[in-house]
Amino acid sequence: MRLQNKVALITGGAAGIGAEIAKRFAAEGATILIGDMDAGAAERMAENIRRAGGRARSAPLDVTSEPNWKAALDGIRKAEGRLDVLVNNAGITRRIPITDMPMEDFEAIMAVNVRGVFLGIKHSLPLMKERGGGAIVNISSICGLVGHKYTNETYTTSKGAVTLLTKSVAVRYAQDNIRCNSIHPGTVDTPMVQQLFKDPEKKRERLDEVPLGRLATALDVANAALFLASDEAGFITGVALPVDGGLTAY
Repeated sequence: MRLQNKVALITGGAAGIGAEIAKRFAAEGATILIGDMDAGAAERMAENIRRAGGRARSAPLDVTSEPNWKAALDGIRKAEGRLDVLVNNAGITRRIPITDMPMEDFEAIMAVNVRGVFLGIKHSLPLMKERGGGAIVNISSICGLVGHKYTNETYTTSKGAVTLLTKSVAVRYAQDNIRCNSIHPGTVDTPMVQQLFKDPEKKRERLDEVPLGRLATALDVANAALFLASDEAGFITGVALPVDGGLTAY
């Protein structure tokens, strides 16, 4: 059990990549807190994990709200007394180029993708420091490493911010035995992407840019998160890990 007796909070954990991370972590012995705006979906995911023999509960959470973060961490402190792993997974996008991007959409993306990660780290660090360490895993994107011609500039800006926020936290809080790393998936095979791929040209574009010739799966990302959260990665911090089938190796 690679996460035995650890407590992990996963934002956006009710569906998609976050749900896969939650299931993977629970299978490795962690107690899971499913943080999500959709309280009903979060509780259903927690119940699914419990039915499979894991330990999980829901933690209603709007990552853009500082009061929500304070309440979530206060609840974890009271119920668990510790937080070992934070996975900042919640994120959004808008498929609009910079020339047409309304400011309200720009601000919404930055609020979730940047402020949400910032607040999660801000309010998790004190609890991790009290327990003598922890691991933070931020889900960024290949768009946090390179410009991507099929992705809008606002999303790329937000994920680039996550990349350097990760490194900044890693170097400052290493003295507290807190590791901070980021994961950078390419296009992940999710229901939203499957909808996009109803356009065969868009599907061809995305597959042609991946040397391994397929999309990432949510499990690919979850396995990377598990490694970075586990003690196996105990000497790894400040790393930006691509999970992209070789896309960024060009």
